[in-house]
This record gives sequence, structure tokens and C-alpha cells, in this order.
Amino acid sequence: MFLIVGLGNPGKEYENTRHNAGFMVADALAQKFGFGVFKEKFDGLIAEGKIGTEKVYILKPQTYMNLSGNAVVKAANFYKILPQNVIVIHDDMDLPLGKIKAKLGGGAGGHNGLKSIDAAMTPNYNRIRIGVGHPEGRGEEVVNHVLSGFGKAEKEILQKDIELILETIEVLIGKGMAEYSSCLGMRQKAWI
Repeated sequence: MFLIVGLGNPGKEYENTRHNAGFMVADALAQKFGFGVFKEKFDGLIAEGKIGTEKVYILKPQTYMNLSGNAVVKAANFYKILPQNVIVIHDDMDLPLGKIKAKLGGGAGGHNGLKSIDAAMTPNYNRIRIGVGHPEGRGEEVVNHVLSGFGKAEKEILQKDIELILETIEVLIGKGMAEYSSCLGMRQKAWI
């Protein structure tokens, strides 16, 4: 059994922002694999379905990014899902737009959603990092950047990233992070 968590902020004003890349992937996964309707539970929206032969829950925390860990730990504890079977999908400013990386465990890298999950659970879960680029400055510029929308050309790149995750997620669920990370790297090189 797996728990896939797409990180983002609830509300129309955040819907298509960089910080909501995780929500976008969660919605696309639920649609592609025919999951049931998202229901309110665990301070989030959760849907149930299957990817390959595995039962999977997809969670979109509704606590705002800084408190994402509350929803994740509630769902993981309720379904008795171990951290190594939790997959968190999130935006990453340290990666350029069009780049995806995946790993098991690691630091939060300044990402408030990851900090919250690390504190609530453990840092030893799977992460799929979606590049959203980095602004020139710091502080206010960073906040404005992650809460800004994607331009037309950027949306096309993001859509390609989402499609790549949809095509490869079964590798992560079926074969683990080492195999998935390698598969992701090879697939991205093929696009260049």
C-alpha cells in the first residue's frame, strides 16, 4: 500500500501557481489511473485507487504548505503506511523548469512543506522534485516566484514533466527508488 502526497496550497488564488505543482500531479495521477473522487479527510483531500497491482491513496493536504505534515502523518498512521511507501511530489526552486529528480530521504532544502512532513513523520520518505526555477533575488522575490503562475511556454514544459511522472510512477511503486531514479534520468536525457 502506498500514499502519494501532492503538495500545494488550497484555494482558487493558488490553483495554477508553481507551489501547486504537486497538486497538479496528484490530480493528473488520479485521473489517469481512474481513482475515485477526492473526499475530505485527514485535513486534506484523499482519493483511493490502484496503480499497477498496488492499492494507493493520493492525498492533497488542505492545511497550507507550512502544515502539510499534519495531514500526511494522519493519513499514513490511519492506513499504517510506512515512510518508505510514502511518495511526496513537490515544487523545487533549486531545479530549473523542465527538470525532475527523485530520491529517498534528504533535507528539506528550505521547502516549508517538506520541513513540516520531516518534523511530523521522518525525512525517510520518497520525494519527486519538480523544477520550477529560481528568481534572481531572495526573501520577498522567492515568495512571489513560488506563488506566481506559469507562462504559456512554461505550462507546456510543466505538462511534459507531469506526463513523464504519469508514465513512470509504476516503476517507483513496483521496483523502488533506485530503479525509478535511473529510469527518470534516462527518460529525461531522451527528451533533450
